[in-house]
Amino acid sequence: MRLFRLAKIARVGLKYGLDRLILEHDPSGRLAWPLELLNGLYFWRDRSRLAAPRGVRLREALETLGPIFVKFGQVLSTRRDLLPDDLADELARLQDQVPPFPSDEAIAEIEQSFGRPLSEIYATFEREPVASASVAQVHFATLFDGTEVAVKVLRPGIAPVIAHDIALLDTFAGLLERFWSDGKRLKPREVVREFAKHLDDELDLMREAANCSQLRRNFAGSQLLKVPEVYWDYCSRAVMTMERMYGIPISQVGRLVAAGVDLKALSRAGVEIFFTQVFRDGFFHADMHPGNILVSTDRDSFGSYIALDFGIVGTLTEVDQNYLAINFLAFFRRDYKRVAEAHIESGWVPKNTRVDELEAAVRAVCEPIFDRPLKEISFGHVLLRLFQTSRRFNVEIQPQLVLLQKTLLNIEGLGRQLDPDLDLWQTAKPFLERWMSERIGLRGLINHIKKEGPQWASLLPALPRLAHQALTQASERTAVLDDELARLREEAAGSRRLANAAVLLALAALLLATFQFF
Repeated sequence: MRLFRLAKIARVGLKYGLDRLILEHDPSGRLAWPLELLNGLYFWRDRSRLAAPRGVRLREALETLGPIFVKFGQVLSTRRDLLPDDLADELARLQDQVPPFPSDEAIAEIEQSFGRPLSEIYATFEREPVASASVAQVHFATLFDGTEVAVKVLRPGIAPVIAHDIALLDTFAGLLERFWSDGKRLKPREVVREFAKHLDDELDLMREAANCSQLRRNFAGSQLLKVPEVYWDYCSRAVMTMERMYGIPISQVGRLVAAGVDLKALSRAGVEIFFTQVFRDGFFHADMHPGNILVSTDRDSFGSYIALDFGIVGTLTEVDQNYLAINFLAFFRRDYKRVAEAHIESGWVPKNTRVDELEAAVRAVCEPIFDRPLKEISFGHVLLRLFQTSRRFNVEIQPQLVLLQKTLLNIEGLGRQLDPDLDLWQTAKPFLERWMSERIGLRGLINHIKKEGPQWASLLPALPRLAHQALTQASERTAVLDDELARLREEAAGSRRLANAAVLLALAALLLATFQFF
C-alpha cells in the first residue's frame, strides 16, 4: 500500500510539474538526471497543464495529494520570508479554500450522527459551505431558539487517507533514522508519531469541541481573545456545533485598516496571547494560521482576536514550561551562558559538553538578530543555524515541543504581516519576567501555598491518625520480621541438627564397613 501511495505522489508531482520547481532550487544539479529520467518515462502527461503559474500548480498538487499535504502547504503559506510571493499567495488559499465535498454528503453525515432528519435538528441550514479545509467544512445554521451557529462536518472517508499518509511519513522517517547520520538524534519517527496523534485527535470533533471549551474557559473575560461557545447537544464525533462568530479574517489587512483596527496593538496582543497560552495555561492553540483567526468588529470586543478550528492543540508540563521560560528569559537578557547551562541541566546535550563552547555557539547565532525589528529577521535562517549548532553539540530534539515550534513560526508569520516593525523581544520580555516572578519568586511561593492550601488543610487534622497508623504498621512489620527471624533461626538450628546426625550416620557406616573388612 505504501509503495502505491509513493507512486501516486511521484505521479502527481510530475503531473503538476513539481519536478521543475525542484530543479529551480537545486543549484548543484545532482537531482537533474533522475528527474529528467522520470520526465521521460512520463512522456504522456498533459503539457498544457504545465503552462499554469507554478504557485497554482503547487497548490493543486497539494490539494490532490490530500489533507497531510494541505496542512504542509498551510504552514508554508505563513513563511513569506522563505517563499516567493507568488507561491505564498497561492498556498494561502489552502487555509480556508480547499474544494468542498458535496453538501448532500454533509447533510447525510449530520442526520446519521443524530438519527433524525436535518429539519428536526436545525431551524435553518445553509447548504453552501462557508469554509472548507483539509479535514472538515463549515456550514452556517440556526437553532430553533434563534441562536446563530456554525456547523463543522468531518469529511467522509478521510481517516483511511490520513492513515496511508502517516504510514508513508513513518517509512520516510525510518529511512532517515537508518541512513542519515543525524537521524537517531533528531528522532524523526517520534516526531511523526506526535504529528499522527494530533491528527487522530483532529478526526474526533467531540475532542475538538472539548479543546474549544477549555480554551474559552482559559480566556473567560479576556479582551484579547474570544472563543466561540460549544452547543453540546448538537455535537458528535463527526459534527460540531458552535457559536457563529463575526469578524474580519486577519489576513485581510486592508479591511482591518479600513475598519480602524490598530495593527501594532493587534500584533502585540498576538504575542501576549501566545505566551499566556504557553506559560500561564500550558495549553495552546497549535494551528494558528491566518485561516483560523478573525478580528472582532463587535463594539464590545472590537479589535480582539477570534480563534477558530481547535482540532490541534498543544500541552506542556510544568517541567517544559519552566525550561522554556528559563531559556526565553536568558535569550532576551543575552545570557548565553545560562542558555548553555539550561541545555546541559535538562539533559538535552551530553553532560560532558563544555559550557563555554556551547555558550559561544549560541551567541554566534542569536546576537545578530537582537535590537532589530521583525522585518529584518529571518527566523528560517536562524533555525537553520540553530540546527547546525545542535548537530555539532548532539542536541536531542524533543518531540513534545514540535507543535510549539510550528506555532512559533505561525505567530512570526502573522506578526510579519501585521507589523513588520514589531520588536518581538521587547514585547515578550516583560510578560516572561512577570510570569517568572509569579512562578518562581516570592509571589510564586505565595501562589503555590494558596494552591496547595486546601489539600494541606484536609491533611493536617489527619496527621495524628496517619502517624499512629504508620507507627502501628511499623510495629506490626517489626513483629512479623521478628517471627520470621525466629523461624529462620529454628530452621537453621534444625538444619544443623540434621547435618550433625548425617555426619554421625556417615561415621557409623564407615566404622561398620571397617569392622566388616577386618
